[in-house]
Amino acid sequence: MTALRLDRVGVAYHGDPVVHDVSVGLAQGGWLAIVGPNGAGKSTLLKAIAGLVPHSGRITVNDSPTESLTRRQRATLIGYAAQNPVLPDRLTVTDYVLLGRTPHLRPLARETAADLALVHETLDRLDLGDLAGRELDTLSGGERQRAVLARVLAQRTRLLLLDEPTTGLDIGHAQALLERLDRLRAEDGITVVTTLHDLTFAAQYADTLLLLDRGEVVVAGSGRDVLTAARLREHYSAEVEVLTTAAGHPVVAPVRPA
Repeated sequence: MTALRLDRVGVAYHGDPVVHDVSVGLAQGGWLAIVGPNGAGKSTLLKAIAGLVPHSGRITVNDSPTESLTRRQRATLIGYAAQNPVLPDRLTVTDYVLLGRTPHLRPLARETAADLALVHETLDRLDLGDLAGRELDTLSGGERQRAVLARVLAQRTRLLLLDEPTTGLDIGHAQALLERLDRLRAEDGITVVTTLHDLTFAAQYADTLLLLDRGEVVVAGSGRDVLTAARLREHYSAEVEVLTTAAGHPVVAPVRPA
């Protein structure tokens, strides 16, 4: 089953195209990492999939064209987390994660005991159970990122869109977050689309990389196919060596110019 399909998707701001003619498909349970240099259109493309900006072309989620969906219907299909989400300081972790249940509530209805149980289950899966009563402004960067992921998971959607989920995290916390996400993907069969600046992490966790530059698709494929020194020199203006781990994953290593 195709969980997500983009057919010639484009986005323009004030008449200026920033993303154009993007076509890609993703199977149920897959992981797509959108990569590219700054200003390539990665976050804009993610917002188009989430229905946050107008777009041309066609976006289909679980065989449903998103253009025909109401906002509430879209929110039951797609979970989205911005790169720098606004987190109300005095809200507790539990109350924040409960916001993920909003699309499933009737107008003016309150969360039920079942909603609260689902939230506590989500917190436990992300090792946030001991922090349930803590206010958001008391959390570390890694804990806040896990809280954001928990809020999205509480929506119980089949498609997760995460814009730079490792922003501000050191390598250990970033790896731990991606490992949790990959485990949840395997356990629940959810489909994941992320933007990632770290090309090595993108290649190690995502099934498919989509390289954008100036709003256009350069290439899509596995990390080994997409990440070449010549391609990164051309599109990132970076001098790198692409090494290989024992597991066969590419590692992008910057090289200081001679």
